[in-house]
Amino acid sequence: MWSKCVKSLYNWSMRLMSGKGAITALCALSFAESSFFPIPPDVLMIPLVLKQRDKAFRIAFLCTLFSVIGGAFGYIIGCGLYDVFAVPFLNYFGWMEEFETVKQAYVQYGAWIVLGAGITPFPYKLVTIASGVMRMNFALFMGVSVIGRGIRFFLVAGALYKWGEPMRRFIEKNLSWLSILFFILLVGAFFLVKLF
Repeated sequence: MWSKCVKSLYNWSMRLMSGKGAITALCALSFAESSFFPIPPDVLMIPLVLKQRDKAFRIAFLCTLFSVIGGAFGYIIGCGLYDVFAVPFLNYFGWMEEFETVKQAYVQYGAWIVLGAGITPFPYKLVTIASGVMRMNFALFMGVSVIGRGIRFFLVAGALYKWGEPMRRFIEKNLSWLSILFFILLVGAFFLVKLF
């Protein structure tokens, strides 16, 4: 049932790429995925870049821009729902002190969490909303979101621009592992820089 639903969405996205509103649809999906929608923009971005390889980096830029704007919306959702729902809930169960401890840990390591979600297939919307709930520094949140989302979308666009159809097949088959590997390498590089 689930695989049938995903296949239908994928087929719909492929048909959408042949229409005039493909770029608009990609921008809308990039925004929505960062705050509430479950389908990642890669589903539209890959066929769109393959169809217009000369515009690969413009497409990656738009995907990044609207994803980050959508992330800001997710952050606002987190901020707004925190006072209305989370505070009374935590106070009722006597968990506010524990939550404050978790909140401090998130503030300390939150940038890494946002970066990881920006690059990997981990649902970015969960992190954007959590960042708002945890009141992560908004400027830091936005900066790390630009880096994470930019790395992800520009890498995909660059690979498709250079290698085309064979790269599409490779990326679709290995996207999860590639993005996680890249994130591990990126974190490792930061730690190496810190050591020296």
